[in-house]
Amino acid sequence: MNPGFPAWKASLGDFKQWLDNRYSETWSREVYRNVKKYGWMLNGDLTRLESFSRSKRLNVLKSLIAYSKYLGCYESFKTRIRNHGVKWQSQDSFSSFLRMANSGNGLSEWIQKCLRLLDDRGRLLMLLALSTGLRKSECFKSFNLIIRLNREGRLSEYYNPGLQVLEHFRFEKLFIRRTKNVYISFIPRSLVDRIAASKPVSYPAIRNRLKKRGMKIRLNEIRDHYATFMVQHGLIREEVDLLQGRIGKTVFMRNYFSPSLQDLGQRTLSALNRMLEDLQVEL
Repeated sequence: MNPGFPAWKASLGDFKQWLDNRYSETWSREVYRNVKKYGWMLNGDLTRLESFSRSKRLNVLKSLIAYSKYLGCYESFKTRIRNHGVKWQSQDSFSSFLRMANSGNGLSEWIQKCLRLLDDRGRLLMLLALSTGLRKSECFKSFNLIIRLNREGRLSEYYNPGLQVLEHFRFEKLFIRRTKNVYISFIPRSLVDRIAASKPVSYPAIRNRLKKRGMKIRLNEIRDHYATFMVQHGLIREEVDLLQGRIGKTVFMRNYFSPSLQDLGQRTLSALNRMLEDLQVEL
């Protein structure tokens, strides 16, 4: 049996609940899976981490750190990481460059092919991703929330038609987390109405449909493309950060940045129309 296994296994049930209350569903599952497999490293041999790829090592370490915080032994675990000389730096500059260089290659063709292959719900999900730049999990949550609230006659609690904005911040349990938040997304009323009249959709359904046709899921690249295009076509970086849920720790961002939502919405929707034209996509 792995070192330390009996000591930590008993607490995994409560740990899963702790994760679910703090992180996205996807990341919560990833952390829990890593801890079930590698939790013994918390008080065992950390040198095995060096045999992992950089991305796997980083994910496992992040998972163990989350578990150590839950158990209240974060400081001692951090000391063990340092004493073992484990390297766990985030993405280096060269990796970032490669991501930039490869990002968007064939994206327009991929989007157009997806819109041809997917059913009505899948196409609407793609259009929501293109129009908002939301993260994958946020996109599915937003899509299904629009449908549910419309059925309950409560869509106005989420979508502000005057500003043409989805107000994610009103649903904290879904969209406001310890990390990776999203607050607002400007989106045309016509698209919201089409989604509201649709049916719920799931990630596995989209993934499996594309996988059968030999296609990858590139929703994260859509998010990157959205951010880059918006900065290049009228929005400043702080505005794009706001739309993508990043409120930095700078004095300016925390205390002075206060854009007019009406003006920001008009410029965002104008840039969105141009982006969709460039991608040869119609809402």
